[in-house]
Amino acid sequence: MKVAIVHDWLTLKGGAETCLHQFLDLYPQADLFCIVDFLPEAERGFLKGHRIRTSFVQGLPGARKHYRSYLPLMPLAVEQFDVTGYDLVISSTASVAKGVVTGPDQLHVAYTYSPVRYAWDLQHQYLAEAGLTSGLKGWIARLILHYMRQWDSRTANGVDHFVAISGFIARRVRKAYGRASTVIYPPVDLDRFTLRETKEDFYVTMSRMVPYKRIPLIVEAFRLLPDKQLVVIGDGPEMSAVRAVAGPNVQILGKQPDAVVTDYLQRARAFLFAAEEDFGIAPLEAQACGTPVIAYGKGGALETIRGRPGSERTGVFFSEQTPEAIAAAVADLEAQEDAITPAACRANVQRFAVERFRREFAEFVTEAMQARSEALASPIAPPTLFHLPSPTRT
Repeated sequence: MKVAIVHDWLTLKGGAETCLHQFLDLYPQADLFCIVDFLPEAERGFLKGHRIRTSFVQGLPGARKHYRSYLPLMPLAVEQFDVTGYDLVISSTASVAKGVVTGPDQLHVAYTYSPVRYAWDLQHQYLAEAGLTSGLKGWIARLILHYMRQWDSRTANGVDHFVAISGFIARRVRKAYGRASTVIYPPVDLDRFTLRETKEDFYVTMSRMVPYKRIPLIVEAFRLLPDKQLVVIGDGPEMSAVRAVAGPNVQILGKQPDAVVTDYLQRARAFLFAAEEDFGIAPLEAQACGTPVIAYGKGGALETIRGRPGSERTGVFFSEQTPEAIAAAVADLEAQEDAITPAACRANVQRFAVERFRREFAEFVTEAMQARSEALASPIAPPTLFHLPSPTRT
């Protein structure tokens, strides 16, 4: 079986690349396609020598630093990838990868981190954060996003099966494309993030510092908690905003190696997470270390953190993205700290193990390939060519 994997872009190793790593291990014979590949050499180990084919965007001026500025060209770029010789095409996508052109005798499975966020329900948020709510540039941005929605909706027809990273994203796929999804949660490396029972008296947050992650909000909350210590790990465009609101009880470390990240997650009293995230791998990595999570109670966090009364809790939720709500949630966690154990946090993450991800995805693809083979062998193909049982949550 010839396999092609189409990934949006390779610029840093994040949650999507964690899943890509597993796809490459599952299908070591696969060829890898992506719009651009500027992944630092130190982060390329998981690629294991796979052949990588990039698009014409790779060679455009300034693409290394400003590849996102070429978004209007990316639909054209992904459509130029020639995958006609492959039996199975897996798109690993939160942007344009699912738009790769496949034929009727190929199986296309789209592992979906989200429909294009800035083109669908988060359009107004992204325009506001980019300062594009008015003026000529604002109208040009809106026209581009309008075009992206049309293209994104049309190319959903070329996907045989959508696999979503969470029930939250499955609902977004339904809204954007009118398609059902099967939920297969991303994996957590339980070997790297090991349990530590004893905790120290500080809090930690870790993220790329981009607007929707709301890191300045967490830092500002600790101005209301001068007797609490916060460690901030990560870097990005919001770093200046983070520094501007940080008090003397906030330690900003910037981007750190994996070993340092793991050490802080293991020792922290709790991990703070203020984003409305599609899934959110960092809160699970914290729980794998036995560390509870204080999280905004929307999006994927509701599926990965046990924060509701009546369950074996692994954290607490706050209902508003405000410093006051976060500060109150810190007090809430401390009031019931004895009921949230490191062992419970670790146990919760077992359902997201790497082995579970590999098994579920491989079984899904095997069943889909079998259904495809049977349909192609039939003298008269039924209308539902690649029918699988109704999608269920994992």
